[in-house]
Amino acid sequence: MKTKIKVLFILPSLKAGGAERVVSYLAQSLNKDKFESSLLVIGSEGDIAYEVKDVSLIILNKKRVLHAFVPILKIIKRSRPDIVFSSIGHLNVMMGIQSIFFSNIRFIGRETNVLSVLKNYTGKKNIKSFGGGIISKIGHHYLHKLVCQSEDMANDLVNEYNFSREKLCVINNPIPMSLQRKKEITPVGTAGFKLITVGRLKKQKGHLRILEALAKLRFPYQYIMIGDGPEKEVILERAKELGVFEHLIHIEFTDKVFEYLKESHLFLQGSYVEGFPNALLESCAVGTPVLAFNAPGGIDEIIEEGVNGYIVDSIEDYSEKIEAILKKMDSWVPDVVSDSVFRKYSTAQILERYEELFIESAQS
Repeated sequence: MKTKIKVLFILPSLKAGGAERVVSYLAQSLNKDKFESSLLVIGSEGDIAYEVKDVSLIILNKKRVLHAFVPILKIIKRSRPDIVFSSIGHLNVMMGIQSIFFSNIRFIGRETNVLSVLKNYTGKKNIKSFGGGIISKIGHHYLHKLVCQSEDMANDLVNEYNFSREKLCVINNPIPMSLQRKKEITPVGTAGFKLITVGRLKKQKGHLRILEALAKLRFPYQYIMIGDGPEKEVILERAKELGVFEHLIHIEFTDKVFEYLKESHLFLQGSYVEGFPNALLESCAVGTPVLAFNAPGGIDEIIEEGVNGYIVDSIEDYSEKIEAILKKMDSWVPDVVSDSVFRKYSTAQILERYEELFIESAQS
């Protein structure tokens, strides 16, 4: 009698990113008395940004997801998992197509963004146009379930792409176990308040509108911007034009993100769209309040107005709210900010929901 459920996790790469962090964490953390996990990475071994322990790791060293179609098919045929779990849209489509060949295996995808909004900033094809639309529809149709990170994401798939609600399952991202809360608010130094943004330097992340708001401030501050990406030069040049560059500390990559979040006074979120904003969640978790623009993708699920941060609609409001928050910095209690998210997004809670999904799917 089979005692463990075999789960094969598949990612395009293990580069630094929210999907990569969450899925690699799941692969390593499922209850080993109930599950046998393995992690398949399509990309290069040289791109791995996360340590993977206590789980079988398969690296294909393929440059494109499509090039991995046959190797993955062979691995599934040989290993015969009960569950195949993939993340990111184009990979989900391909795995849905592969599911046609394996009637006794449940294929589950995990979506990463609110697609109908994201396409306005990336210039990439969306679900409707991917592969002429037909391949995408077939692929998603044959998935057993599709995990959404937020209610906004699930509603978008139902309303814009005609997904069946029964096929969708909303499971938020977990707070990393290695994260530690700060005990008190960081004292304000001679350089002023410490403001921080963490995220890829891409159009949809809205760094430019954060800079516009910062340009209106008339008191000392440091702006720590962690991340790299295709919009780096545009963002840095705009910071110079606005007079923000002299306040800016740009860090392309660091493994000390949690430390920077703890030392900061306020996290700034500029995104036009998110899937479920990990860095914003992690800022709240360490005890640092956040200020975000109103945008789809779980932001309003995380932020509790006046408890762990605020949401505003315009650049003018954003600038004014920064000043209002910092003037009353002493009124923020790190433990209260932390508790607001730990009670909803702890690793134990999120892991339990994934385990329930895998057990239910394997038994269906």
